[in-house]
Amino acid sequence: MNKRHFATATFISFVLLNSISALASGRAECDEVKSAILGHSVRYCALLPENFDRDRTKRFAMLYQLHGLGENEQSLLNLGGWSMVDELREKKQIGDFIVVTPAAGATFYVNSRDGRVRYEDFFVKEFIPYIEHRYRGFGTRAKRGVGGISMGGYGALHYAFKYPQLFSAVTAHSAALIEDIPNGTMFGGADASTPFGHPFDAANWRANSPFTLARKSAMELKHTKIYFDCGTNDDYGFEAGAQALHDELTKLGISHEFHLYPGAHNLADFAQRLPASLKFQSRALISQ
Repeated sequence: MNKRHFATATFISFVLLNSISALASGRAECDEVKSAILGHSVRYCALLPENFDRDRTKRFAMLYQLHGLGENEQSLLNLGGWSMVDELREKKQIGDFIVVTPAAGATFYVNSRDGRVRYEDFFVKEFIPYIEHRYRGFGTRAKRGVGGISMGGYGALHYAFKYPQLFSAVTAHSAALIEDIPNGTMFGGADASTPFGHPFDAANWRANSPFTLARKSAMELKHTKIYFDCGTNDDYGFEAGAQALHDELTKLGISHEFHLYPGAHNLADFAQRLPASLKFQSRALISQ
């Protein structure tokens, strides 16, 4: 997301949070968790249903919603996610689950090629256990989903395909899906400094790719609920990657839901499509 989009998102967040907070039946709690793996604290927000405070014995399914490049842990709130989730609950279109949004910088949610930033290790070994203890999660695969937008969509698919034993459902909007980037042009050329190496290491990109991981975990993924979509005029051409992933999963015999919608890579399109993935996650997490 560029600076103009981020500034717009921040303004949207300010307006929404100051106009609808009194109407929201749930609440958003933003805090941080200390990470020994990363060597610093990581900010996050949790969107809690009304029942979280009303019934202190109740446990909840967890959806880890991952933000895009240039965004942060408040990005879902910036999209109006607080009111959106509450409205869907009030209409009985989704059940009571907790949505958690961790900050990830520009990590792409993976361990960096040089091993200096082990975000993936942090997320799996520290963040999930901490969150599910603090917010009374079930601590089981059946009650845990992951979703994301853009870079976060890539991260969500990466986690779900690499750790099918941890996640029962995955959703992704306009995921950063490119099957092969031989020179790292997506990141500014072969000399670009990214989590995938400096200079860009195409082999490392392929090793972390949802395409590669899907092939490795094909049998296990037949038990995972998978949803992803993309705009037909995505600013970065991610619709081609989304179509390629659909074709690959179909070839592997992995059941999934895939959509190409009219639209681009922007906040308005993401906000319009987000209810579909929240409903998908609710059906997967609450019915089990």
